[in-house]
Amino acid sequence: MELRHSRIAGMGAYLPERVVTNEELGRYLGVTSDWILERCGIRERRFAAQGEGTAAIAAQAIRSAVADAGWKLADVEFILFATLSPDHFFPGSGCYAQTLLGLPNIPVMDVRNQCSGFVYSLVVANALIASGQYNKVVIVGAEVHSHCLEVPETNSEVAVLFGDGAAAVALEASETPSVLASELHVDGSGADALKMEVFDNSRRPFLTCDDLQNRRHIPVMDGIRVFRRAVVEMTATAKALAAKVGKTVEDFDLTIAHQANLRIVEMVRQRLGLPAEKMFNNIQTRGNTTAASIPLAMVEARQAGVLRRGQLLLLLTFGSGFTWGGAVIRF
Repeated sequence: MELRHSRIAGMGAYLPERVVTNEELGRYLGVTSDWILERCGIRERRFAAQGEGTAAIAAQAIRSAVADAGWKLADVEFILFATLSPDHFFPGSGCYAQTLLGLPNIPVMDVRNQCSGFVYSLVVANALIASGQYNKVVIVGAEVHSHCLEVPETNSEVAVLFGDGAAAVALEASETPSVLASELHVDGSGADALKMEVFDNSRRPFLTCDDLQNRRHIPVMDGIRVFRRAVVEMTATAKALAAKVGKTVEDFDLTIAHQANLRIVEMVRQRLGLPAEKMFNNIQTRGNTTAASIPLAMVEARQAGVLRRGQLLLLLTFGSGFTWGGAVIRF
């Protein structure tokens, strides 16, 4: 079977209207704006409105990406939906997004690789097109974190990091490739370092009053462990991908890392010896949008004029699981 190529045909994003500044969040959590800025580099983030769910904001981003690609919605043949904050425990949010888009019967796959979900989805989408099974595939990353952050019991270390938003990328069959190389990894021994303890299906019942009283419905994080591992793995992934395509890290026109924490991204940049202008960040105004962070940064890098057609783009990710990886893109 002859393998085909895929190219990025379009991108789009959606951000909720509500802007939550450090001042507002700090008053709620009992910390200062400067404390938040020093810990993670974030000044503000977006929070979804009451009733605005993950599938709804994903559908908005998909519409934007489809229009940017010059497609009609009916052209979409497959949707990969990456999220760690689905509308419901089950079914997946992809089912709801498909209905909102009016696309009955097309396949939708929910991807649960947390912060690394977009990169994992990109590799899968590229393979679906390369195999000849589909010609037009959309990847969307969407998150509504605020529903479990804007509660009195929230751990401030976690609550200050995350924001809501969605972004999508439309891939289509092409004679020339966009995805030149990729790396995907998991180390499940780190799974407990960043997680939401409930729901625990190994127990009966899987949710108890004791769980709620002891805040097991609030995300927990071993911040130092996550920080150190993220820096090590994204740095190593960048070097491995550069070697795969016969380049040095300096040869990439732009690097976009998962927007987990500005301190993490800056340390990766410094270890790679990259100038600031070669690494795009938007976490300062978006927060960590997990599965949406890389495509959202891609959209905004293009808007800022620093991501242009023909450029060589390096994507790096690390997240809960531990999951990590990256991809080299000819944009």
